[in-house]
Amino acid sequence: MSSNLKQCMDAAMTIDGATAVALVDYRSGMCLAQAGGGMNLDLAAAGNTEVVRAKLKTMETLGLRRGIEDILITLGDQYHLIRLVPNNLGLFLYLVLDKAKGNLALARYKLTDIERSLKV
Repeated sequence: MSSNLKQCMDAAMTIDGATAVALVDYRSGMCLAQAGGGMNLDLAAAGNTEVVRAKLKTMETLGLRRGIEDILITLGDQYHLIRLVPNNLGLFLYLVLDKAKGNLALARYKLTDIERSLKV
């Protein structure tokens, strides 16, 4: 992992409530960088790749031209935030937040800063 990717992953893990983060290539389903734990992030990357692909296909079918900013999956005790990286086509950041400790609005804001600093 490059030093820039490591810095970005480390920065994401400082977000209140963050338990895991990954940078994923949705063209291949490969996890390019990751931090945190508690789950198999390679498996999560592959599964969330299918979520992103399905949404992109649906948008194309519906003729929607705007890009996806993020996708939120809410579980009983976690938020799973998938944030597409606009300056690196084909990539998304995947952040897992503990609902009791995290602030979703602040996490989205901080991920935007992190995506701007990504160099892949």
